Amino acid sequence: MPASNAPSLVHVPLLGALDDSNQTAESIEREVLLLFDRCAPSLLRYLASLGFTADETEDIVQDVFLALFRHLSLRRSRSHLKGWLFQVAHNQAMKHHGRRQRQRRLACEDEAAIAAYPDPAPDAESRLIDQQRRRRLASVVNALPERDRRCLFLRAEGLRYRDIAATLGISLGGVAKIVARSMARLVNADTR
Repeated sequence: MPASNAPSLVHVPLLGALDDSNQTAESIEREVLLLFDRCAPSLLRYLASLGFTADETEDIVQDVFLALFRHLSLRRSRSHLKGWLFQVAHNQAMKHHGRRQRQRRLACEDEAAIAAYPDPAPDAESRLIDQQRRRRLASVVNALPERDRRCLFLRAEGLRYRDIAATLGISLGGVAKIVARSMARLVNADTR
């Protein structure tokens, strides 16, 4: 079969790829941004096809391109970067899926624990009202998006917003909005 002059779909040529001895963080950043422009839409579609929400796909793609920046900064192989991106995206998606499954399992265990230990209220009517309140609040928490639930659980564990942002890899402002929005939902459900 004769050699083709068509550009490879797997290897995306990057700026400065021929002479990487002079690579700076700035030039690597330009390369990553170029590859982001070329590949992010495909990665987002791929992750969405795996059943992730728009927020989840954006978070995973952000993590993938951070990994690419580290990869290139360490002067690792530049061959087949498009394939590399999809492999890293897939691996990140599987980790994310595992975390999501664990969160759901923990939420179910928490709900079962709540149901197993009724509040020692003085009378049956008070106990019934309290159980209904707990169920209502638990259903609000379970209906929150996974990232919102994680923020709320970490805040309930006493973590500061800055620590939550670092743990979940989201902005400090994002954590503040998520916690405020989640608390407003809980307050709203509690006043019904």
